[in-house]
Amino acid sequence: MTDRFIHDVPVRWSDMDAYGHVNNARFLTLYEEARVAMFFVGARERGLGSFEEGIVIARHEIDYLKPVDFGDPVRVEMWISELRAAAFTVSYELFDDGVLASRAKSVCVPYNLAAGHPRRLTPEEKEFLLPYAGGGS
Repeated sequence: MTDRFIHDVPVRWSDMDAYGHVNNARFLTLYEEARVAMFFVGARERGLGSFEEGIVIARHEIDYLKPVDFGDPVRVEMWISELRAAAFTVSYELFDDGVLASRAKSVCVPYNLAAGHPRRLTPEEKEFLLPYAGGGS
């Protein structure tokens, strides 16, 4: 099986809604924290800093499978479900106490923030992403 990047994300009191569950919009924040860990911390550990220069999100898609309560951190598992020359899709599964609670996808576009336009993935970025490509179940 292809590798998955796994990151535990704490659930904060501020993530909760009036019903005592993580607010649906806050799932994006939980996914974002895991994605940032992958593209900033994980990539940096492999000597790659170019993702820090800019990635924008073109699309999010989330399926909510069960409510998530305040408590222990959630585990987010990520892989690359589509890899193109100038975009890639990160797929996620979020587990609460070992139970699958949500699935999501984010279409990410490498972006030159200084010039204000999208850019292609570099060969080094593709090399970083390839071990995670196709890591779905």
